Amino acid sequence: MAQKNENSRREFIKKASIGVGMVGLSTMGFSAKSYGRILGANDRVRVAIVGFSNRFKSSLFPSFTNHSKKLNFEFVGVSDIWNRRRDEAVAFVKEKAGNSIATYRNNDELYAQKDVDAVIISTADFQHALMAAEAVRNGKDVYVEKPMAETLEDAKVVLQAVNETGKILQVGSQRRSAPNYISANEYIRSGKFGDIKMVEMTWNVNQPGRWRLPQLIKEIREQDTDWNRFLLNRPKVAWDPRKYLEYRLFWPYSSGIFGQWMSHQIDTVHWFTGLEHPRSVSANGGIYMWNDGRTNPDTVTAVMDYGPANDPTKGFQVLYSSRFTNSAGGIKELYYSNAGMLNLDTNQVTDEGGLTAKMAAEMDMKANQLQPFTLSNATKIETAANTGSDPMTSLHMLNWMECVRSRKTPNASVKAGYNHSVANIMARTALETGKRVSFDDAKQEVVVG
Repeated sequence: MAQKNENSRREFIKKASIGVGMVGLSTMGFSAKSYGRILGANDRVRVAIVGFSNRFKSSLFPSFTNHSKKLNFEFVGVSDIWNRRRDEAVAFVKEKAGNSIATYRNNDELYAQKDVDAVIISTADFQHALMAAEAVRNGKDVYVEKPMAETLEDAKVVLQAVNETGKILQVGSQRRSAPNYISANEYIRSGKFGDIKMVEMTWNVNQPGRWRLPQLIKEIREQDTDWNRFLLNRPKVAWDPRKYLEYRLFWPYSSGIFGQWMSHQIDTVHWFTGLEHPRSVSANGGIYMWNDGRTNPDTVTAVMDYGPANDPTKGFQVLYSSRFTNSAGGIKELYYSNAGMLNLDTNQVTDEGGLTAKMAAEMDMKANQLQPFTLSNATKIETAANTGSDPMTSLHMLNWMECVRSRKTPNASVKAGYNHSVANIMARTALETGKRVSFDDAKQEVVVG
């Protein structure tokens, strides 16, 4: 049985790595029973933790428990390839929720069980897509952290898996559940703001220890985890505790700034406009300060052109910049039309910089006059690494839990995750190659040059 499971896992990774969609469940060694029971209104939803991460402990767990009693959800297990994390998860859930959970050394062991309905995945960035696809193919609904995918091949695998199985998948793009962002989306789509002409986005911090875990690196031992399983479809390399624990600093395990931060902000552009990805991207950046062995840059700037593919006369530019070296400017999301500005830092809509009636009259034009107002239920973005059960994540988790019961499409669907992944991949490719990149919609491929 162990050999059969390992062969199935290798076949899954092989197909994912070459960008081929998943084959029938019988080929994967799964039976129809793997799709699990049909949940009744009073049935408890049994959830497993896939990857007992700091993000899970600080944000996802409290967000889940905010609503678990009312919606009758419960944690029943944890799958983590590091024995230390499994032990920590058992103790943590026992202390915080008062119940015991089962432990699984890997997802093969987890999905051999029939008493799990859904999973929450917060593993290394590059693992999200394949683990989400694996989960839905085993009949589980999924909440998966962003970025959804770090390569286009992996993004296609999870998109196809969710579309074919009909399982619920929520990507951790929590802005989509925040009242002020929902209000901004409704306002822009109403036409009152006018056509978007420019978007400026920043994510600036000065946190030398961000994504660094030096003490854990000293403590982890290769024999206590499963390095080969960790690598999934990435190249097989020698054991490296930094890449295991500080994966956000190293490609191909993470795209760093793009996957961690731009994925959040560029998702709002797609949401507010209905556009799925940039028409083109140029990018630059580098490691200008934190020369600690990382390969992902500590500073990036990407310039993106958005608009309808068939009409180059319409569209707008997105300027995205992020740095680890100075926090001035913080997190900004500024949308500009010819009439004014929507500021998602202050949650204000103003006529700042807009065309005045006098200016319009001089040019024999009609000015779109904005009425300043504050977006409803404004929420401030937190820049700390561990945000706790912030209102956005709590609302986003609630939306997922409700959709697991109702079977409605969640706020951050697999298609939304696919789209932010495409934008991230285009930006990272532009940075890596130094060339302008575009996207072939027919072939669903990034085009360089």
